[in-house]
Amino acid sequence: MSELKPQKDAYTLILEAIDTGVYRPGDRLVESELAERFGVSRTPIREALQRLETQSLLARDGRSLIVASLDHNQLSELYAVRAELEGLAARLAARHASVEEVSVLRDMVEEDRNLLDDPAALSRANRRFHKQIHLASHNRYLVQQLDLVHRTMALMATTSLAAEGRGVDALAEHEAIVNAIEARDEDRADDALKNHISKAFTTRLKLDSGRNSRLS
Repeated sequence: MSELKPQKDAYTLILEAIDTGVYRPGDRLVESELAERFGVSRTPIREALQRLETQSLLARDGRSLIVASLDHNQLSELYAVRAELEGLAARLAARHASVEEVSVLRDMVEEDRNLLDDPAALSRANRRFHKQIHLASHNRYLVQQLDLVHRTMALMATTSLAAEGRGVDALAEHEAIVNAIEARDEDRADDALKNHISKAFTTRLKLDSGRNSRLS
């Protein structure tokens, strides 16, 4: 008999909807509509919305709650923190990752080459890759902080992997990270991951600049 999968709670359902672009920055979230969409009562929806607001993933617009957006300064602050935490995760992974964990990371890089024509799928695969590095750090407190950072990343309306050529470059950067982890070179792993985040941030700034110039 097949094992039943645990039901996702209202918080996870709303967060995934934001992460996948069902709800984008500026969109209004209404309790009754969310309850109907996800087939749950309004009480857990209300509690989930309060939690998301506390985490600054939602913002107040009068009496309404909307999906928050990140301004330039917030984006810079987020990437600065992300680079340091991700670099530490790579450093600890180089120290603690098992042979099997390194093998999984390498397989991910190879498999993700098949997704270069699908930025959305590549973005999901990219999150799985980074999550695997977080877990390979074997530091639960670091994983918790990185989970918070990556939840906030859901507020970005587009993926930097949609930029022309970025997918190929990102996978080359992933490979360099895995090589350093496999070599147990902590400094190189730290540097490789920080360089990867820096390149992603640069790409995102260019995307945002291009979008803003079209709007002006």
